[in-house]
Amino acid sequence: MGVIVAVDGPAGSGKSSVSRAAAAALGFGFLDTGAAYRALAWSVLEQGGDPEDAAAVERALDGFAFESADDPDERWVRVGGVDVTDAIRTPRVTAAVSGVARVPAVRTRLNEGFRARLAAAEPGVVAEGRDITTVVAPHADVRVLLTASAEVRASRRAKELPDEDHSAVARSMAERDAKDSRVVDFLEAADGVTTLDSTDLDFDGTVAALVTLVREAAGLEPVA
Repeated sequence: MGVIVAVDGPAGSGKSSVSRAAAAALGFGFLDTGAAYRALAWSVLEQGGDPEDAAAVERALDGFAFESADDPDERWVRVGGVDVTDAIRTPRVTAAVSGVARVPAVRTRLNEGFRARLAAAEPGVVAEGRDITTVVAPHADVRVLLTASAEVRASRRAKELPDEDHSAVARSMAERDAKDSRVVDFLEAADGVTTLDSTDLDFDGTVAALVTLVREAAGLEPVA
């Protein structure tokens, strides 16, 4: 088993983009656990189901076949062979994710798949997600809570969604964090989890800080 790096954090903290860039810098694989929940939410909607209806979610879960790129330089997500890379990032799917993630059977099934992928990763993997540091991989070699102030997180997310009103983006993020925090605590670092606050860091600075943290914590050789 390679080095496992688990990165948790609230919406807009940069978990996905920072983790992906850090994985590339380290020569590790990358696992976006959130993409699996988004893919399942997409499946529920495609089947005409209500993401707030546990029975409809479990029907979509039956036979759910999810794939995503392990290479951080590649970006693709497939459900049953269908490319849903862009489809799972739409506001409609984003709004459905929390309902899907609250179904216990979903978390059990997806977490089993995540752990299998982590166990097979060589020479290492950076995995990011809402409860990756506490539930999926509590024994990861490196566990990090990536966060930033609410204002900074809202501004960063708004830049990614130029067609959306800034206040609406901030409100949506706060609502999603509130819903998801009923299932898992990702707003406070658990014991043994290192907090990386990127409020005063730009993207490159945040990636560099994470890479340095991983190298030191995992005992890897520093970059010459």
